[in-house]
Amino acid sequence: MKAKKPSKSGSPGLLIAAAFIGPGTVTVCTIAGATYGFELLWVMIVSIVATIFLQNTASRLGIVSRLSLTALIRQQLSQPILRMLMLGLVFSAIVIGNGAYEAGNISGAVLGLESIVSFPLAGAILGLIAGALLWTGSYHLIQKVLTGLVALMSASFIITAIMTRPNPWGLLQGMFLPSFSSDSSLIILALVGTTIVPYNLFLHASLAKNHWNISEIGPARKDTIRSILIGGIISMAIIITAGGTSSGNIQNAGDLAKSLEPLYGSTAKYLIALGLFSAGITSAITAPLAAAYVAQGCFDWDDNPKHIGFRATWICILLVGAVFSSIGYKPLDIIKFAQVANGLLLPIIAALLIWLSSRRSILGQHTNSKAVTMAGILIALITLILGIKSIWTAF
Repeated sequence: MKAKKPSKSGSPGLLIAAAFIGPGTVTVCTIAGATYGFELLWVMIVSIVATIFLQNTASRLGIVSRLSLTALIRQQLSQPILRMLMLGLVFSAIVIGNGAYEAGNISGAVLGLESIVSFPLAGAILGLIAGALLWTGSYHLIQKVLTGLVALMSASFIITAIMTRPNPWGLLQGMFLPSFSSDSSLIILALVGTTIVPYNLFLHASLAKNHWNISEIGPARKDTIRSILIGGIISMAIIITAGGTSSGNIQNAGDLAKSLEPLYGSTAKYLIALGLFSAGITSAITAPLAAAYVAQGCFDWDDNPKHIGFRATWICILLVGAVFSSIGYKPLDIIKFAQVANGLLLPIIAALLIWLSSRRSILGQHTNSKAVTMAGILIALITLILGIKSIWTAF
C-alpha cells in the first residue's frame, strides 16, 4: 500500500494529550490524592518519563517506516502462527477492549455534564456527537475540537488545584522524594497503568506517520514531550485537588466535586464537572479512533479514514458504548477479558517497541543507542509488573 503524503494540519500530540486523560485516570488520581495526599506525586513523574519514552518510540517507528504499529508487527513477525497470535492479542486488547471501556468513557462525560445540567438520553446524544465528528474523517476538525476540550480540561483541573492552596514544600516532597506506605502498592500500579496505555501507542504511530516527514523527527519528539507533559500536569492537578480536601470518603470525581463545594463554593464543583466531562468525551472520541487504526493495520485496509471497515469499527465501538451507557449496563465479562488482554499486551508491545526500534532494517540511522535500549528494557520490566497486576485484578 502506498504511503500517503504527510498532512500538516494540527499536531498528533494534541490528540494524544486528549487520549491521555479519561474517566478512569480521573478516578485513580482522585483516590490517590484523597487517600495519600501528595505522597504519590513522584509516581506520576516516573510514569510521565516512561510514557514519553514509549510514545516517542512509537511515533519514530511510524514516521520512519510509514507504517502503523499493527502493520509493522504483521510485516516483521515472519512466523505465521506467532504473527496471528500477536495480531489476535492486539485486536482483542485494543478493539474489543475499547468497546468494553467505551461505556465508561461516555458515562464519565454524562456524569460531568449532569453535575451542571441534566437532560434525557445524554449518553446517546454525546455518542451521536462523537460519531458525527469521526464521520467527517477530517483530522483537522477532530484535532481542533479535541484541542478545545483539552484546554477546558486543563483549565478546570489546574484552577481547582490552585484553589486548594497546596503547600509548596509538600508538593516538592511528593514529587521528588519518593516514599510510599505498605498499603499503597496497588494504587501506585494503578497510577502507572492509567498513564502508560497500549492504545495510545498504536494511535500515536498511526497519526505520526501521516503527519511528520523523516526529517522532522526532532519536532515530532518535542510534540510528544509537550503532549505527555500536558496529560501529566492534568493528572497531578487532580491528585493535588483531591489531596487538598478534608473528606476521607472520596471514591470518584463526583465525590470530589461535592466535597469541594462547601470549602470553595459552587465554582469548584462546576470546574471539576467540566473537567470530568472533557475527560470522558475526549476518550469517547479517541478510543474508537485508535481501535479503527488497529483494525486497519490488522486487515490491511486502505489508509483512509472514510474506508468502510475503518468507519464500521469506530461506529460499532461508539454504538456499544452509547447503548450500555444509556441503560446503565456494565459488560463485566467483556471488561474482564479486555483487562486480561491489555495486561498481556502491555509488556509484549513494550518489548516489541524496543526490538523494532533497534533494527537498522527499519529505522536505519534512527535506531536506538545502547543506552536507550537499556532504558527501554527497564521500562518493559515495569510494564510486565503492570501486566501481571492487571491480570491479577481481573480475577
